[in-house]
Amino acid sequence: MTFATTRSRSEENRISPVFWVLLAVLGTSGWAVANGYGNARFGVFLFVVAGWVVSLSLHEYAHARTALHGGDITIGAKGYLTLNPFKYTHALLSVILPVIFIMLGGIGLPGGAVFIERHRIQSRVKHSLISAAGPLVNVVFGAVLLALAGSGWFDNPDLPVTVNGYDLGTSPLTAALAFLGFLQVTAAILNLLPVPGLDGYGIVEPWLSYKTRRAVEPFAPYGMLALFVVIWQTSAGDWLRQAAWAVMNLFGVHEVAAVIGQYLFMFWK
Repeated sequence: MTFATTRSRSEENRISPVFWVLLAVLGTSGWAVANGYGNARFGVFLFVVAGWVVSLSLHEYAHARTALHGGDITIGAKGYLTLNPFKYTHALLSVILPVIFIMLGGIGLPGGAVFIERHRIQSRVKHSLISAAGPLVNVVFGAVLLALAGSGWFDNPDLPVTVNGYDLGTSPLTAALAFLGFLQVTAAILNLLPVPGLDGYGIVEPWLSYKTRRAVEPFAPYGMLALFVVIWQTSAGDWLRQAAWAVMNLFGVHEVAAVIGQYLFMFWK
């Protein structure tokens, strides 16, 4: 192995400065919200947005790292191991639709894109594991956030969330953690659905017949848009929220905390 090759691989695995900035924004905004510095609602907005993009980066990194070990040696050269969200960004899937979902319905929509050369992966099990790795990150990240929200560590009676002088019974950071955790849970649930274009379908696709896969393939680009319509226009959105609330309750976090977190997040209202 030459020095140039070693250096190249080191650069491929180097964490991007963009990701470090996101972590800094996440930590700084969380500290400011917890201690009452600045505008609490804008602080919650920064905390949730930074946390969401961090989770997006980790989600896609998990896909990429699993694909690399599965046989796709082109992953590093594409920048997918740097945790740089701009390497995963798809304007519609990563930015526009997720923001719309959060603003309109407070639901975390899966986003991001890692282009894997699937022909290099020789095992159906490996294909499934690559697809499952991303949602697993949302599950773990959501569990950590909800555990923190339910721990009571960030409940500060001196910094209550109030509306028209009425104390809502929680502190800003606890509500922010609950809302961000809620977004992670909804993203994991949605992404595990066997809908073409989502990771849930990617998990089962290798086990389907060639004829079935060819028949479904043309619909894959529209799977997420179809899911958006179903959730927004039917009672499926309510079922999704209820499922996420049930998960939150397992961690001792009441759904009202997430609702308050969403209220704080939408500082423009």
